[in-house]
Amino acid sequence: MTGQQEADESPHTSPYRSDGKLYGFVCIVTGATQPVGKAIVTELAAHGAACIYACSASPSEDYSTLADQVNKQYPSTKVIGYPFKLANEEDTLTLIDDVLNAWGRLDIYVTSSALLGPPTITTTTPTDLYNLYEAHALAPFFALKYAPAAMTKTTARRNYPNATPKDQAYGSIIVVSSVASTSGGCWGPAFTMGSHAALGVVRAGVAALKGTAPGVRVNCISAGQVDIGVDLGKGAKGSPAATGTGNVQQTVGLERAGLPAEVARVAGFLASGFSSYITGANMVVDGGASVMNPLTIPASGT
Repeated sequence: MTGQQEADESPHTSPYRSDGKLYGFVCIVTGATQPVGKAIVTELAAHGAACIYACSASPSEDYSTLADQVNKQYPSTKVIGYPFKLANEEDTLTLIDDVLNAWGRLDIYVTSSALLGPPTITTTTPTDLYNLYEAHALAPFFALKYAPAAMTKTTARRNYPNATPKDQAYGSIIVVSSVASTSGGCWGPAFTMGSHAALGVVRAGVAALKGTAPGVRVNCISAGQVDIGVDLGKGAKGSPAATGTGNVQQTVGLERAGLPAEVARVAGFLASGFSSYITGANMVVDGGASVMNPLTIPASGT
């Protein structure tokens, strides 16, 4: 088979479908009860996903309200609240098995964590650092290790809303991280280290997938300052949730904080066939902050 033949698009996964660029997709979203995760669940449903497993580490999260909110707008998408230990190997395998047993396919796996950790090096313990690595890098690692085999499975059309056949391998793993994946000074050191590791999973993933999981891609979203309705206070300069007006106007090209929905739209793009030749990428969603230089005053001439 030639490379061109391998790249031929199935009409069942085409992003140009009139019923939605993600029509029929079965998805997993971790961190789904946090603002960005909720927005991603809504975005996937808006474009025709058949089922979304809305995952969180806590069984006490209000999954039913999330499902009700999504289904009020998109009644054909089934949202399943699914608590599990996000960075646990056995739990990840159980989740993927449950998805395949129920739906016969897996198309999208989004990992997202809102864990920041301590703001300073003096308050950071080795346990804090491990927890940040676990949340930001180990969960994506298990997704990369186990989701591709499920994503390459094909299936006939089943009997549920928004159902469609899957006649060729297709999958997108999306790691939602922070601009701390490439720079320092965003909140605390453990957050920066964990975010760097998350991007490392994505970059290592391209070679790991090559030749073993055709049609499966892995990408990162590095979000900048996103308004999640939380003011982290004075020490929050550069953090992903620091949204004070003065700070944002000085450091962000668009002079405002981003919205969870704006991060989610990038996830929707990476989930769809519109990004079919994008893998290993780091999509920076920061309103231009990362290309802004600090304000400097030129030396006066004589």
